Amino acid sequence: MDPWPDIHRQRIAVADLLDSLAGDEWNRPSLCAGWTIHDVAAHLTLQQMGLRDLPALLRSWQGGIHPTIQEMARRRASARTPRELAAEIRDTAARRRRNIGVTPLETLIDLLVHGQDIALPLGRAHPMPPEAAAVATRRILTMRFPPPDPAARTADGLRLTATDVEWTHGDGPEARGPIAALLLVVTGRTIALPQLTGPGAELLTARAA
Repeated sequence: MDPWPDIHRQRIAVADLLDSLAGDEWNRPSLCAGWTIHDVAAHLTLQQMGLRDLPALLRSWQGGIHPTIQEMARRRASARTPRELAAEIRDTAARRRRNIGVTPLETLIDLLVHGQDIALPLGRAHPMPPEAAAVATRRILTMRFPPPDPAARTADGLRLTATDVEWTHGDGPEARGPIAALLLVVTGRTIALPQLTGPGAELLTARAA
């Protein structure tokens, strides 16, 4: 599939979600440990980074790519108001830009997962399109570079089956549930584990613990 139409739609959906937030909600913790909602929103604007932004990346270097990304998101959050971040995501929604070294699928994964990182802690509904989530989940489970989230390894030796779209992956004890929940689990969001059933779900829960 061409992921760009879904990327464009998800950017608009995230911008709509952010526009609906009250002021105090922006400082609430997201599902990303150590990240506020404001930080996650700022992180999503970093999808527009290009070669000209490499010096800023180097100035923010924290000894590894993940802490560096977090530091850049925090700096961006401190420099932009919530409304400015939402507007930037909306205004750049149709751009076919992605970060250096990743494919458009990683851009889609970021939007799908981080949208839930914002919505779920706030009790907000933010539907995830099942077909796009299926593509994103398979990418997470089969990618070799960039290195996948270590949480994806918790699904090794299991059969994952979506209940809302025709999608399966792997062999072994089965874990069944909505594809959005499967995507969240294999990206380390254990909050979605109760949505899964079957012997494979029990194993996923034990491995996450």
